Amino acid sequence: MEVKKLLLMSFILSSVFVSAQQTVKSTNTDTKQQKKADRREKINQLIKQEEEGALIYQKQGAFGFKFNTDAWSMFYEHGKYKTINKTSLWWLELGERKHPKEEKVPTLNAQQGFLIISSYIYGKRNNFYYLKAGLGQQTLIGGKGNKNGVAVSAIYGGGFSAGLLKPYYLEIVNPSTNKKEEIKYNNNDNLFLDPTIILGKGSFGKGFNEIKFVPGAHARAALRFDYGRYNEVLSAMEVGVNAEYYSQTMPILLLNKEKKFFFNAYIALVFGKRK
Repeated sequence: MEVKKLLLMSFILSSVFVSAQQTVKSTNTDTKQQKKADRREKINQLIKQEEEGALIYQKQGAFGFKFNTDAWSMFYEHGKYKTINKTSLWWLELGERKHPKEEKVPTLNAQQGFLIISSYIYGKRNNFYYLKAGLGQQTLIGGKGNKNGVAVSAIYGGGFSAGLLKPYYLEIVNPSTNKKEEIKYNNNDNLFLDPTIILGKGSFGKGFNEIKFVPGAHARAALRFDYGRYNEVLSAMEVGVNAEYYSQTMPILLLNKEKKFFFNAYIALVFGKRK
């Protein structure tokens, strides 16, 4: 009798266990199917949005070259998709800034029986380079409408600027020794401003070991016109303005007022990829 009871209880417990397993398995299957359905629906929505001209991606990387009103720069930019209208950005930019009154002076010199044509910038004290690191945001203003359209975005942000002043060297004939030498500007150096002894600018590598670092900050605002045909490719033109402020005046050109604040406009070509 006891054996029959034990067999009956074992059978009941086995049935309950199998039923519970089937229930759990069915629940897991339903959950997986629901997740697949949700994922499929999300993909379909993204495909539909892309077909309608929306920019859909997870991240983007881009390189650009800026034609500034006061020289040039190049930059790398990384973006992370936040919403259909907003992307978080960070960027690095390297460039050179020139004084608006800079003017090249041509020179013609006889050296070892040959005429050498050269030039220099009269009164230039320093080459002004800069490295900028910034954070910002890209906000979509208007979608493409279709894959052949143009997406318009506003870009804004700012960050740190490192001003780099490299002494500008001239090649001269020293009237005291009648020998050629390369000199930079010193406060009491009249040779630097005497055009009658200047042969041309010094060698490019001269002065890199004397670069002076000046900290500052920058801000940027722009409109970007993305005309790339496919979402995976970023092809755009950007129009914007830059503002920079440094902790001290930046001496570029002698006989002109030195300043801390710089403002320029630019046009940039931007190329990159999205994932």
